[in-house]
Amino acid sequence: MIDLHFVSTPNGHKVSIMLAETGLAHRVIPYNLLKGEHLGEALAAINPNRRLPAIVDHDPLGGGEPLALFESGAILLYLAEKTGRFLPASPRLKHTAQQWLMWQMAGLGPQHGQAHHFVRYCPDPPEYALQRYVREARRLLDVMELRLRQVDYLAEEYSIADMACWPWIRAARAIDIGIAEWPAIKAWYGRIARRPAVIEGAAVPENDPAAGRVMTLNPDQWSALFGERMLNAVRS
Repeated sequence: MIDLHFVSTPNGHKVSIMLAETGLAHRVIPYNLLKGEHLGEALAAINPNRRLPAIVDHDPLGGGEPLALFESGAILLYLAEKTGRFLPASPRLKHTAQQWLMWQMAGLGPQHGQAHHFVRYCPDPPEYALQRYVREARRLLDVMELRLRQVDYLAEEYSIADMACWPWIRAARAIDIGIAEWPAIKAWYGRIARRPAVIEGAAVPENDPAAGRVMTLNPDQWSALFGERMLNAVRS
């Protein structure tokens, strides 16, 4: 059994999609970020960075005591190794998949995440920051478009690289970026969106706060996400 410590975000959906695809037995333990539930000591014991998602595998690869893992890319790699699925067997394609996974972790996710921050959360965003991150978000889509004009999936076959990128592409609509501008991405997005496990793993609750474009946070919510409560939790 795997415990998935989860919040309904693109990073959370990477892992919930992978668990649905593999059929691994798991239970979802949800957190409310706006209430600061991620700042407690229970999560800190699993992830000292106090970010989500994280997992605890009670039947870990290699045996032994339960294994706690954080960072969504590391979790995807672990689950791929545990199941022998969604990471190509061919060395060339395996490393291609890992390359695009690292691209998502180092580029697509963080840069789109910054764009989301300034578009959706910052009450008075500096124009320079707003333009900087939206422009970079679009540039990364140009990079992905070039790749997907050549292949159906990022590593030629469907893999954890696609699972890592797909939720972030879906979330682009929240910062007013429509994927119709990138036809190869749009076609790739549709192929993945029709997979039953993706439909299951990427389900978004109707009251999910990430569903809207602009979030208005009260001071306590801001502090839990970006301010002193977050900082002090790590320091404690």
